[in-house]
Amino acid sequence: MNGLTLHERPSASASWRIALPHSAAAVPVARALVRTALAELEHGADSDTAELLTAELVANAVEHTRGGTPLELVVELLPTGCQVEVHDPDPAPPGDLTRPTGGAPDPWQEHGRGLLLIRTLSSSCGHRPTRTGKAVWFRLPVVPHQRTRPA
Repeated sequence: MNGLTLHERPSASASWRIALPHSAAAVPVARALVRTALAELEHGADSDTAELLTAELVANAVEHTRGGTPLELVVELLPTGCQVEVHDPDPAPPGDLTRPTGGAPDPWQEHGRGLLLIRTLSSSCGHRPTRTGKAVWFRLPVVPHQRTRPA
């Protein structure tokens, strides 16, 4: 068969939850968990994009919410893709995640691109209130896999 085929999809959902420290040390831990979750099930979501967007969500939570309370990372693998959530203690919505409010980010600034990346690279994203604050999330679909031909 030539052309694109889909990775085998998990028949049921699987999920991981982990508490993260409210510090920059949470970013590499979160990236590693997402990478491991996608690799263990040979899931068809784009691992590189999932890691990048997870790092952005965690970094935003660390930077824009008060410390002292751990963050929580939730990775859910579904037959249609994956959803990643970061729970933090601040109930305030995360800036311009779903509706851009300003123009393009200043190219000379180090900050200001995280939510733009999440909006642009995910299939959907958003936030919702939780009992203890909010959850900010994104979804990625299962991506087509290029099938290689024998030589």
